[in-house]
Amino acid sequence: MAATVIALATALAGAQEQAPNRREFTIVAKDHVFTPNKLEVTQDDLVKITLKSEDRPTSFAIDAYRIVKRAAGGLSTTFEFRADQAGRFTFYCNLTTDEGCKDMKGTLVVKAK
Repeated sequence: MAATVIALATALAGAQEQAPNRREFTIVAKDHVFTPNKLEVTQDDLVKITLKSEDRPTSFAIDAYRIVKRAAGGLSTTFEFRADQAGRFTFYCNLTTDEGCKDMKGTLVVKAK
């Protein structure tokens, strides 16, 4: 019986170690630049992003994750997603009313477990 309890406790401890991490980032959008422009996480992490626009309306889009979030000039928005796909993904501003937005790009790197 004691061996079963120890085995169960060991299995539960291992499962807890594999629980996804929570990663938080603040991305500042200013002068048509994302800072930081590279985010690194591990597959299955829960990612929380606060997008702060310091000067003009901006957006944050990642096609593979079907994310499109917008922040008005001088405001911020916060959102979360699970990084369940390993790989390198471009994030960008998808607003078309401001010509400079097409140059706003960054990279999300999701390392495989």
